Amino acid sequence: MSTNRTLSLSMIAALAGLTPLSGMAVEDKSEGFIEGSTLNVLARNFYFNRDDRKGQSSPTGNGYSEAWAQGFIGKFESGFTQGSVGFGLDAFAMYGLKLDSGTGRSGGKGSFGVLPVDSDNQPEDGYSKLGGAVKMRLLDTVIKAGDVFPLTPVVAYGDSRVLPESFRGVTAQNTSIEGLSLQGGHLSGMSQPTQSGMDKGFATFYAGKVDSPWIGYAGGDYQVNKHLSVSLYTSRLKDAWDQYYFGSAASYPLNDEVSLFGDFNYYKAVDEGKKRLGEFDNNIWSARIGVKVGAHSLALSHQRNNGDDDFDYLRMSDSIFLNNSIQYSDFNSPKERSWMLAYNLDMQAFGIPGLTFMTRYGKGTGADYSNANAVYMRRDAAGDPLTDQRRWERDIEAKYVVQGGNLKDLSLRLRQATVRSSAFESDLEEVRLIVEYPLAIL
Repeated sequence: MSTNRTLSLSMIAALAGLTPLSGMAVEDKSEGFIEGSTLNVLARNFYFNRDDRKGQSSPTGNGYSEAWAQGFIGKFESGFTQGSVGFGLDAFAMYGLKLDSGTGRSGGKGSFGVLPVDSDNQPEDGYSKLGGAVKMRLLDTVIKAGDVFPLTPVVAYGDSRVLPESFRGVTAQNTSIEGLSLQGGHLSGMSQPTQSGMDKGFATFYAGKVDSPWIGYAGGDYQVNKHLSVSLYTSRLKDAWDQYYFGSAASYPLNDEVSLFGDFNYYKAVDEGKKRLGEFDNNIWSARIGVKVGAHSLALSHQRNNGDDDFDYLRMSDSIFLNNSIQYSDFNSPKERSWMLAYNLDMQAFGIPGLTFMTRYGKGTGADYSNANAVYMRRDAAGDPLTDQRRWERDIEAKYVVQGGNLKDLSLRLRQATVRSSAFESDLEEVRLIVEYPLAIL
């Protein structure tokens, strides 16, 4: 889930006060509350099965999870009222409908996470999400309060299931300086993809629920030129962690057909406050280099976790901008070293615009829990910390987006993953089929 998008938490308060560069004219960009409004509905049909060959990560105990669901994601975004200070409203209504699943195939409350389930692991027939946020535009700063969808390397809403994840709190974004985007936020709760309501607390991928009252973040992305961008972010999950992120991405065309590209991502995470997740001081990084030749691109990436614990992040979120964080595996265990080779093909060059293929293979070695804290410790059957753990994952994906006609922008995406590992992870096969049709109503 690697993309590239930091500064200090104190920046949050400063974002709203940033003004355009001196000498620049301040224009009223507002189109009006109604005139600038949009209403979009995304119909998402989602089929997912996971065959866990060891059964260890299947809460229902049979090693097999399967679900088919239909989601409708409606989002309204108003424009801003006119004037140097403008006001607006964002709102969403979402509904997820079970088409097929069952008690023995629901995946329970584990990471499968397609439909909400009751205490007997019976999936619900349907569920809904409603929310909204008020917003204010002051010059080049937009502030939102309510239900929000942040997208940064340290807090990013997840959208890999039927309905997306959301957060509740206050966010701010400033774009006064050309090429520079500054963001900050203070969030008090999160709603998982299978939740109708909003939790006041938070949960992380490896530790589960955390007794933390808020998470705050701040940072920025700067486009140095058309070939180079840098990002710097920081976040605090109160009484759990402080995270710091640096990222950079570059591209360099050799000619009209050939270009080089690469990126680098680095996180540092340390315990904070009451240390709800134990004591830790971790750093993890990934680096990638690749070449694009016409319709083909090939990239090699390397990733290392130098810490003694798993590099953790918010549950079901996309807050892990590392190259080797892929469909199932994150390759983020303590002391783990991983390599990945990825190939992409765009069939437009062969007369089939909209059709793309991807395949990748990642392998991790050396995972070692000898010095992990009590929260992240993993042990073998004899009670000893797991050491010298290994895994590999192979992903294959085909996607087609309809280019014209009544079904324009309809997309069909088929994903398959194979994972094999030693004692600390699962051996599994995954298949996901996702069909999406966006409708612009306003």
